[in-house]
Amino acid sequence: MVSLYVYTKSMAFLRALLLTDPYIVVSTIFFAIVSFFVSLFDSVGNAQIEVARIWARGILFVAGVGVTTEGLEKLQPGGSYVIASNHASYMDTPVILSSVPLQFRFLAKSTLFKIPFMGSHLKRAGHIPVPREDPRAAVKSMIQAATNIREKGISMLIFPEGGRTPDGELKPFKEGVAYIAIKAGVPILPVALIGTRAVVPIHSGIVKPGKVMVRVGEPISTANLTLKDRERITEEVRQQIVSMLATYTD
Repeated sequence: MVSLYVYTKSMAFLRALLLTDPYIVVSTIFFAIVSFFVSLFDSVGNAQIEVARIWARGILFVAGVGVTTEGLEKLQPGGSYVIASNHASYMDTPVILSSVPLQFRFLAKSTLFKIPFMGSHLKRAGHIPVPREDPRAAVKSMIQAATNIREKGISMLIFPEGGRTPDGELKPFKEGVAYIAIKAGVPILPVALIGTRAVVPIHSGIVKPGKVMVRVGEPISTANLTLKDRERITEEVRQQIVSMLATYTD
């Protein structure tokens, strides 16, 4: 039994080292270049998101990660939302890109925008950097996100925990999700990701084949709300995600 476990772990490491990791690097560079040229003809960024979806699905396919979805029928076609998801793995963004059929951008830590190729794609596609070390600049980023949602008719993806969870337990949510949704006047869409931490454990460079579930919750309206309601709405979003995670059965 132990030898089988060691063999399986060794094969996963070799697959990551020889196939998955090189593919991620090469495909990221290739699709970043494609995204740059597409951006010359698309100032809104919608076409670039479609390029990113192809990139994400390719990574999942090569890595042997299967994704199933639940609750997509709750989405309004062409609707705008602030998508709030738990965050447990580097694979979370590719999984959401591949499976949630919304035109969305995301808020991400500003260091990602400094990565060659990826950074240029993120900027030109309309994603928004969040400088965590500067609270005043972070507020400006949230205001910009709300403005983009209203003016471009897009959605915005946010991981309200502020970072990946090392043990799978949800951390307290930051109120940026509610702030942006109230400012933009759009619903919040809770999303629960199940299985991504097992596929790419935190502090691990090994991408393991596996199954992932994306569960879409009930949209939470922000109509007639003010910023004074953001603490209550933030907790409502978190509790819905907690419930979706707790009631999942394989």
